[in-house]
Amino acid sequence: MTDPSAPQLHYLPYDGFLADVRKVSAAVAAGDWTPDYVIGIGRGGLVPAVYISHELNTPMLSVDHSSKVPGFAEELLYKVAEKSAAGVQLLFVDDINDSGGTIATIRRILADNGGEPGNLRFAVVMNNVRSQAQVDYWAETIDRASDKRWFVFPWEAVGRDNTIIAEAQSVPERFA
Repeated sequence: MTDPSAPQLHYLPYDGFLADVRKVSAAVAAGDWTPDYVIGIGRGGLVPAVYISHELNTPMLSVDHSSKVPGFAEELLYKVAEKSAAGVQLLFVDDINDSGGTIATIRRILADNGGEPGNLRFAVVMNNVRSQAQVDYWAETIDRASDKRWFVFPWEAVGRDNTIIAEAQSVPERFA
């Protein structure tokens, strides 16, 4: 019997993911703003950032925000802020803008360290219309008021269901 309190896992197909990163890349390319670097936000944004980097023929960097490991997270954002202040245009990429916490934190760190907002853009594969943070580019939208699925991206699908469920249950407010 299925546990009704367990999150509903929704596995996203690879072909859909590929179409989504192409959609984001096309939106970036169609604008009058061109990134000097694509920056993958670890861990979920690394794979889409690689694809977008290739699609745009733009070098990629990464910051591992989710790890909170000194030297790989916030400290790298200080260096990125310096580049932004010097006129380098940076496209940050994540898999999903859900609550907006990650993007808001990164924006705050960049602003607190001299980052130039006009040189920063954010892109995601999936954007929650009710997020506290806005992004510049996205492929798909969801509304967390009605859509409570836990999205499992293709690179996460190799994980065990119990691990994926435990991660989903660590943020129960997404399912309330």
